[in-house]
Amino acid sequence: MTSRTPAGFRMPPEWAPHERTWMAWPSTNPTFTNEQELAEARTAWASVARAVRRFEPVTMVVAPGDAPSARALLGDDIELVERDLDDAWMRDIGPTFVTDGTQLAAVDWVFNGWGAADWARWEHDSKIARHVADVAGVPVHASPLVNEGGAIHVDGEGTVLLTDTVQLGPERNPGWTRAQVEAEIHARLGTTKAIWLPRGLTGDYGMYGTRGHVDIVAAFARPGVVVAHTQPDPAHPDHELCKANVALLRSQTDARGRALEVVEVPAPTVLQEDGEWVDYSYINHYICNGGVVLCAFDDPRDEIAAGIFRRLFPDRTVTLVDARTIFAGGGGIHCITQQQPKV
Repeated sequence: MTSRTPAGFRMPPEWAPHERTWMAWPSTNPTFTNEQELAEARTAWASVARAVRRFEPVTMVVAPGDAPSARALLGDDIELVERDLDDAWMRDIGPTFVTDGTQLAAVDWVFNGWGAADWARWEHDSKIARHVADVAGVPVHASPLVNEGGAIHVDGEGTVLLTDTVQLGPERNPGWTRAQVEAEIHARLGTTKAIWLPRGLTGDYGMYGTRGHVDIVAAFARPGVVVAHTQPDPAHPDHELCKANVALLRSQTDARGRALEVVEVPAPTVLQEDGEWVDYSYINHYICNGGVVLCAFDDPRDEIAAGIFRRLFPDRTVTLVDARTIFAGGGGIHCITQQQPKV
């Protein structure tokens, strides 16, 4: 069943209780260009899945024929569902779940391969949100907006973070005004105030980038509190960008009128990989029932970030998982997970 989103539905914050986490298993595709890259990706995805499984159920969507490879790395306590796939970024291809407190529904954004990226294909991934909703047994609320789950972050109390270069970019929504985008986002998510950042991190505009997803830049830790990526090294182009983002966020109030408290999380010390600026970010974490799964980079700042998140989430176990292979494909831990809220 497809419908407009009725009044009263909202997207819960990520720290609200989950029924389960959804993921998608890497398969042969343009992101993973050879067998070694694919094997490394599967190992990385499995590490995240097992870390999340310590706290809540995980369902992995696998392409037909890939179940044996998934089962071998995931073990027996992660559910597998076979559907055709193009890529493996469930945050972006999966639905955004919303609830009215008693019922669950799934928002199905239009997915066009992160703005019709040259290398991307999305024939199957554009249908995954509906497949997930079908397996979950919930109605679909179809949106005409081209959008991905990594491009939004909510506080659960009416505020949403967005970026100009994603929702307003000509690759996704040509002709849409800021007011039209906000109206559609608010109608789908139950939000009332959007805070716009001008753009994402420099590395996110490379070949496999998303052109500015907010979930490696800033995220709510709780209502009124935002964690923000900062780049301490002036040699990196994100240094000034992040200073501007932090200043902008500190100048904002949320939907309840609170001035935002901004907790700065410094980037890892590494600046480049293979001659390209990295967008390694601890902001791309995933909050699950009783846990926080945090990107690690074999970097001295891993433990600094873990300490910040332990202070922010004293009742949750912070687990570090090496995310360098995931970032090489264009995302992080948040990008490959999608929460289904408990109703």
